[in-house]
Amino acid sequence: MFRFVHSSDLHIGKRFGNLPEDLRGRLREARHGAIARLADAARNHGASTILLAGDTFDTETPSPAMLRQALTEMGHHAPLNWVLLPGNHDSLLADQLWDAARAAAPPNVVLATEPAIVTLAPGVALLPAPCTTRRPGRDLTAWMDSAETPSGTLRIGLAHGPIQQFSEDAVASSVIAPNRAALARLDYLALGDWHGQVAVNERTRYSGTPEPDRFKHAKPGQALVVSVAGPGALPDITPVDTASFAWQTLPLPLLSDDGAAALAVLLPDASLRRQTLLRIEAAGRVRMSGRAALAAAVEQAAPDFAHLELDATDLATDCESTDLDLIDRAGALRDAADALLAESTDVTRSARERDIAREALVRLFTYGEAIAP
Repeated sequence: MFRFVHSSDLHIGKRFGNLPEDLRGRLREARHGAIARLADAARNHGASTILLAGDTFDTETPSPAMLRQALTEMGHHAPLNWVLLPGNHDSLLADQLWDAARAAAPPNVVLATEPAIVTLAPGVALLPAPCTTRRPGRDLTAWMDSAETPSGTLRIGLAHGPIQQFSEDAVASSVIAPNRAALARLDYLALGDWHGQVAVNERTRYSGTPEPDRFKHAKPGQALVVSVAGPGALPDITPVDTASFAWQTLPLPLLSDDGAAALAVLLPDASLRRQTLLRIEAAGRVRMSGRAALAAAVEQAAPDFAHLELDATDLATDCESTDLDLIDRAGALRDAADALLAESTDVTRSARERDIAREALVRLFTYGEAIAP
C-alpha cells in the first residue's frame, strides 16, 4: 500500500488585482496557508507524500521571500515529503526560479524538473512530466510509455496541462492524451491545470486547487488522498477539504419586487460570511423600487462578507412614470432620469451601455426616495 496526497495549482503569490486591496493580502496569505492544510490532510489520512502537479507559484518570477517562505514551510512538515512539478505558470523556462529553489529546498522537498523516474519509496516510481514552457505544444507525458521499471513497481504519473481534445479533422487543441495511464501502464496519473476536480477515468484525476481563486468552480477547494494497494490495483481516491475561503455563486430568481426578502433567505449563515466571497446572480423582472431595494440590501449585507457582488445582467427592470416621479416631477433630475431610461432601453446601444444607464437610474431612484417628503 502506498498513500499520498495529490494537489496542484496553489498559485502562491497570485495578485487578485480585480479585488479590493485589503482583501488581496488575505487571499494571498490563504494560498500560502494551503501548504499547512495539505500537510494536515496527509497526516490525518496516513499519507507520506504530497504531489503538487504544477503551478505551485503563480508566476515564473516569485519574489525571493515568497519562494523561500513556501519551501521553508514545507520543510517544517518533515518527515512528509513534497514533490513540486513545474507547471505552465512556473515552467522550466524560469531558470532563475528553479535554480533558487534547488538552493533553498529542504531535504524533504523534491523538485521534479526532469522527465526521469523518481523513487518515492521502495517499489514506488514517480514519472514526472515537467512543463518546459507555458505552452509546450506537445504531449510531455509521451515519454512515460517507454519508461521501464522493475516488475512489481507501482507507477505514478505526474503532469500538468489540459487533456487532448480530439476532433474529426485530427486537430488537437492541447497536449495530454486522456488514455495516457493505460498507454504508460500507470497505476495513477496525477494532473494539474484545471482548478476544479475532474475524474478523467478511474486512474486519472485533476485534483483541483486546494484554495479557490475564482467563482468558476462550484465545489470547495479540496485535495485528493490516493491509496494504491499494489501494481494493477485500482486506486482508492478520497477528496478532502482544504480551503480557507469559499467562493460561491448563488442564483436569485425574481418574479416580484420582494428581492430583498429573497436575498435574506439566500445568504449563508453569519458565522461563515467573513471567509466567503459571494456573487449573487439575479434574474427575472422587478419594478424600479424592487431593484433599488435589492441593491440596498446587498450594500447593507456586504460588510459581513470577504466580498459580495450583485450580477444583475439577467434582471429586467420595469419602469413607469410613477417611478420617475419619485425621483422628481420636473427639473434637472427628472430630465436626467428620462434620459437614462431612454438609454437603458435603446437597442442601438451596447449591452454594457444599457447596463450602465440602468444602474445609474437605480441610483437616481434611490436618491429620490431618500429626499422624498
